Amino acid sequence: MRHAVNTTRSTTIQTPFEHEVAERLVAALQLEVTAEEIAPEAPLFGEGLGLDSIDALEIALFVGRDYGVALRSEDPDNKKIFSSLRSLCAFVQANRTAG
Repeated sequence: MRHAVNTTRSTTIQTPFEHEVAERLVAALQLEVTAEEIAPEAPLFGEGLGLDSIDALEIALFVGRDYGVALRSEDPDNKKIFSSLRSLCAFVQANRTAG
């Protein structure tokens, strides 16, 4: 289930951009948690938010649409990119288009 979030593992505070992306994650995936409950370094898949491959596709869609960053299924770095909110945001910030 992707509704249980362990917010006690990480005391790291979200950056403003991480919060923005977390809000979009919650909305796009219709999660039953708030953006504030997503710890920046907690896993997005498995024990963290419990996301699955369909969720990864949804994330790729909104990242492409909202930030102009293409996430490709064959990218060998996907495991790292999707490992946490923080790593996803770092990838988006490093590759986003102006605008």
